[in-house]
Order: sequence, then C-alpha cells, then structure tokens
Amino acid sequence: MKKGLIILLAVLLVIFLFAGWFIGRYNSIQKEKLEVESAWAQVENVYQSRYNLVPNLNSIVQGAANFERETFTAVTEARSAMGGQINLPPEALSDPQAFARFQESQAGLSNALSRLMVVMESYPELKANQNFLSFQSQLEGIENRIRTERMRYNEAAKEYNQMIVIFPNNIIANMIGAKSFQFFTAEAEAQKAPKVEFN
Repeated sequence: MKKGLIILLAVLLVIFLFAGWFIGRYNSIQKEKLEVESAWAQVENVYQSRYNLVPNLNSIVQGAANFERETFTAVTEARSAMGGQINLPPEALSDPQAFARFQESQAGLSNALSRLMVVMESYPELKANQNFLSFQSQLEGIENRIRTERMRYNEAAKEYNQMIVIFPNNIIANMIGAKSFQFFTAEAEAQKAPKVEFN
C-alpha cells in the first residue's frame, strides 16, 4: 500500500512538473506572438496615416496649372487598388501569398508617391506652396516611420520564428499549430541601382 502511494505521488509529481514546463513554454510562445502582433499594429498604423494623407494631394495640385495629371492619377489609382486594405488579420501574417499581396499594394503606393514628389519638385509654384511643403514634410515623416516600424516588426517576427523552431519549443509549437510569421523584404526596385543622368 505504501509503495503504491509513493509510485502514485511520483507519477503525479512528474505530471505536475511536465505541466508546469509545458505551460511555461506555451506562455513564452504566446508572449512572443503578442509582441509580433503589437509590432504589426504599429505598421498598420503608419500605413493608415499615409493612406489618409493622399487625399490632401488633390487640393494641392489643383493650383498648379500645367501639372502632369497622369502622375497624380497614378497615385490615386495606386491608393484605389489597395481597396482600403491597410489591416491584415493576424492569420494572414503567416500566409506568404496574402503577405506578398499586401506588401505589393503598399509598394505600389510608395512608388507612385515617390514619382509624384519628383515631378512636383520641378514646379516652382508648388515648391512655394505652404500646403505642398506641409504635405512633403508629413509624407517624409510617415515614410521614415514606415521603415522604422517595418524593421521593428521584422525583428519581432524573427524572435518568434526562432523560438518556435528550436527544440523543445518546436514540439509545443506543432501541438498548438503555431506558424512562422512572414518578413518584409526589399522591393524589387531597391535591387536596381538608380540611373543618374547629367545634362
């Protein structure tokens, strides 16, 4: 009787220790996941700021008589192509196709805005316009914040992805269906050296 009780207590102790270990690892994985989702919320926040800033362009360029409308149209079309998609559900952060589509739509707006800013620089009346200067300053600030928040998201995703692949966390990660988060990558245009022409 006494021997059976000792065995039972030993078994219960092993179960208790295993449960404590499992809960500790599970909580660590969940904590890292929340860090990634929090970093992602900041990325969405700055993309939303840029998305909301674009309509201000219309009133600015209306004042420039000979402004190249096709460049402005490219910006509004890039914004429209996004369909208002600023927010991705958390599960899409682990879906390579959904993440790539999101990054591609954001890159389309970034590229259109960059082209527009280059064109706007050649119009003295715009460069002297206080609204244009304010828009330019806001856009530069937002683009810097986008780079910063994307970097922070990538760092948080890296920490999480490393955590769920190392042993023994990978066992728990498989049990709870944890998936790796996607990373922001450099845009295709960033791989090409800029073409400089001297007149």
